[in-house]
Amino acid sequence: MSTSRETVHLLRALGTDDPTAADRLLELVYDELRALAQSQFRHQPLNHTLQPTALVHETFLKLVGQTRVEWEGRAHFLAVAARAMRQILIDHARGKEAVKRGGGLCRVTLDEALTPVGPADPLMLDLEACLVELALLDQRQSRIVELRFFGGMTVEEVAHVLELSKTTVESEWRMARAWLRSKLSSEGASS
Repeated sequence: MSTSRETVHLLRALGTDDPTAADRLLELVYDELRALAQSQFRHQPLNHTLQPTALVHETFLKLVGQTRVEWEGRAHFLAVAARAMRQILIDHARGKEAVKRGGGLCRVTLDEALTPVGPADPLMLDLEACLVELALLDQRQSRIVELRFFGGMTVEEVAHVLELSKTTVESEWRMARAWLRSKLSSEGASS
């Protein structure tokens, strides 16, 4: 059985009496979840208290506990995992913010935050607020940003997951980045 078909089979078996489905699923998707977590941590401070392995396991437990989701396949599972990782990191940042009210975080431009190399340290809560606002304006653009930025997916992967053309994803990605860049720079100037 192909890895993709086996993943779908195991995803569907999660709600059944098969006690080994979750363990076998984790073996199949662990490397991809780990890559997603690494992608998420490229945008985190070096001294982050949550580690990629913990993020993978927390995400996996959150997803296998979902009883109302009808998994459409491996790509759907990984897209939801990227969103779950983002939410876990946002919740973690909110917890730190509540304790320290700023805690040494610094603002960066969207271009710096979207650069996958270097010591970029975006203020997660500002970006999250902007993404929530973007979702109200354009849900599809928000989803594309989420999958590209937080999920580390390529344009082709996003097009596949969202069932859009590559050209549409590229265009929406450009517009969303421009909007976010403008929004983040105006928020940075008003602080």
